[in-house]
Amino acid sequence: MQRSWLQLAALIALAATAAIATAQPYPTKPIRFLVPFGPGGVGDITARLVAQKMSVALSQQVIIDNRPGAGGVIATELVAKSEPDGYTLLLLNNSHGISHSLFKKLPYDVAKDFAPVSTISTFSVVILASPDSPLRSLKDLIAQAKASPGKLTVGTIQIGSSQHLSAELFKSMAGIDVLNVPFPNTGAVLTALRGNNIQVAFEVMAPVIGQIKGGGLRALAVSPATRFAGLPDVPPVAAAGVPGSQVTSWNGIAAPARTPRAIVNVLNKAVTDAVNSADIKQRFQELGVEARSSTPEAFREFFATEIVKWNKVIETAKIPKQ
Repeated sequence: MQRSWLQLAALIALAATAAIATAQPYPTKPIRFLVPFGPGGVGDITARLVAQKMSVALSQQVIIDNRPGAGGVIATELVAKSEPDGYTLLLLNNSHGISHSLFKKLPYDVAKDFAPVSTISTFSVVILASPDSPLRSLKDLIAQAKASPGKLTVGTIQIGSSQHLSAELFKSMAGIDVLNVPFPNTGAVLTALRGNNIQVAFEVMAPVIGQIKGGGLRALAVSPATRFAGLPDVPPVAAAGVPGSQVTSWNGIAAPARTPRAIVNVLNKAVTDAVNSADIKQRFQELGVEARSSTPEAFREFFATEIVKWNKVIETAKIPKQ
């Protein structure tokens, strides 16, 4: 009997210790934030800016861990298989919505293995021509494409990228036949455009906004539904005559699935406060990026629509699964 009472007392003490530990405020140690890109790109820069603000708000370091490679699979798998305790985060981005339909098999289910926290930014895709091109508007582009089906060439980075699929969506919605030529990187696309080896390019705003403002490139339209504040004179594709082809690249923060909602809420507040701060908004605009936070629910719904949209584009373009 005495032994039973001792065992019961030990269990009560253990439960009390666990309750105290559980009640400890989050976070109590540094947070690792995995970025599936190398240092220096716009995704990495936006993540670092937000992480700095989060570190102050949470009184713990949010440490960027760059894990590029395998199309983002390395970083994504690491986070998917991490403990759902709020100490490992992922920079989720539009490529994750694309990869869900583009790859035959992945070591995770991006639709189920993550707890969305908040979006942090959106990136316009811009349709470009060289400054000496006869194409001065989207209407010019469509007219030329319809006058000579299959002759006009469009440059994008690699097959399956948001730029490549944005061009495929535009083709479908505009009802035109153009040749989509993939290049290994942005530099190669722009070199081909300036050399008149291609007539048009689709590229995210960040690496080209300075050249557009300086007159080195001509922007025919931007892909979102509204004008980009950094280039207010450039029309969105819908206003330029191609509704339904709006595309926005984006990134956000996610934790492993089953992360407690209380922890997700703490992270969401830190991210939202960071993204909505005046200095972050200003710095993002300089990068060709728009700051945008969200609730976890809104992020989850948005991500689900992204998967459906890109799956349809991939099927329509008959892009084989990798």
